Amino acid sequence: MATNKIQTGIRFEPELLYKITHIAKDNRRSLNAQLEYLAQVCVREYESVNGSIPVDEETLYRR
Repeated sequence: MATNKIQTGIRFEPELLYKITHIAKDNRRSLNAQLEYLAQVCVREYESVNGSIPVDEETLYRR
């Protein structure tokens, strides 16, 4: 399955990973989907206080 998502590696303390995984299961999400949801919530909250973060479409996917 093709995707335009960028893969990352994230390190967690075991207890935090366990708890996030528990929440993901409770929400019927995969761990990855739960982390993506939490990141979206974080960005939405940040932008509601600080204004929209500009995105440069030309360099967005450039590595």
